[in-house]
Amino acid sequence: MTASRADVFAFFADAFQLERITPPWLHFAVLASRPLEIDEGAVIDYRLRLRGLPLRWRSRIRDWRPPLRFVDEQLRGPYRRWYHEHTFLEDGPNTIVRDTVDYNVPGGALVHGLFVKHDLRRIFLFRQQALSELFARSVAPNRCEEP
Repeated sequence: MTASRADVFAFFADAFQLERITPPWLHFAVLASRPLEIDEGAVIDYRLRLRGLPLRWRSRIRDWRPPLRFVDEQLRGPYRRWYHEHTFLEDGPNTIVRDTVDYNVPGGALVHGLFVKHDLRRIFLFRQQALSELFARSVAPNRCEEP
């Protein structure tokens, strides 16, 4: 990302930003009132449609260490296990966002191979593109080049 680690972390600290970086075909929505303060132990409910099926998802925030990292862990949702670590690494004036997900699915390797692996790849590619576009736009007006 073309932004400081503090700015990128602040973006992720707002749960409602997740709606902006999640593919529209998931019909994703945060089920909470604004403002929603994210901190260690915060519980967040979501609604989405996965392959046309309406689902609810509940996550707990763990290991909250601004601006370095945090984890969202599924308490209830479509996975048997979902442990998503978000790490924010400085790269000069930029930030590298690293997502590490440990998960298990009902139906095991067959369901994973037929559906989940491809779906997750598409979701994270969309997310990467959306983040790049959002941060490119947000910093572009601040750039100043001499003629």
